[in-house]
Amino acid sequence: MSIYTDLIDNLEVLKLDKMKAMLPGYLDEMKDKNISFTEMMYDLTKEEIKYQTERAAKVNITVSAFPFEKTLDDFDFSYQPSVDKNEMLDLETLRFMDKNENVIFVGTSGVGKTHLAVSIGIAAAKRRISTYYITFNDLINQLMKANSENRADIKIKYFCKYKLLIIDEIGYLPITKEGAYLFFQLINKRYEKKSTILTTNQVFSKWPEIFGDSVVTAAIIDRLVHHSHIIKINGKSYRIKDRNVDTKGNISKECE
Repeated sequence: MSIYTDLIDNLEVLKLDKMKAMLPGYLDEMKDKNISFTEMMYDLTKEEIKYQTERAAKVNITVSAFPFEKTLDDFDFSYQPSVDKNEMLDLETLRFMDKNENVIFVGTSGVGKTHLAVSIGIAAAKRRISTYYITFNDLINQLMKANSENRADIKIKYFCKYKLLIIDEIGYLPITKEGAYLFFQLINKRYEKKSTILTTNQVFSKWPEIFGDSVVTAAIIDRLVHHSHIIKINGKSYRIKDRNVDTKGNISKECE
């Protein structure tokens, strides 16, 4: 076997797939363009790092369980002028996570809360920050199931392991007092230790109706808003953006 064949085998064993694929072309360029060995190795390693970073980002995005893959580039800020684009771009840098701060999106259904939350989450996942997305209803169901099996602590620790936890759609369905207390335990465990992003269609004054206990609700809100960025979105639903709807929300006959 030649040294070249052994080199290809070594690259395969080391899982340097990009370098293995690009090596033949670079060896030809060394002859034709007088590229030095150092330049070749620099280019190959740079491409390998880029390849592995992109591959890791794709894996992280997949395991984060996002409902879709959208970034801020896909968000129509002109349609939703109440959203400060510069503020969103700043949140996308993830500086808020350095201080274990939270982000809370408040607005009616369809204004883009989930899109913005996911965009920040994708930015985190691309940087290999452990991130997880879950709807509030699914979260409560999992916590209550674990509690019935006497393993609530284990489940809470599971959700606490993520540096960024995205909890979507708080307020669409009320929960029991048991569920409210379990949610409080989770928020309390993450308080000032990890960052959490939440979306809700209800203002905080309506939260006691969701959680069914004003004392527990106050404790939850207190911990969530203490170190947080609260983004209030006032605008029309994206779901009617491309439909002929008048100012009173009536759909025109052409769309009926």
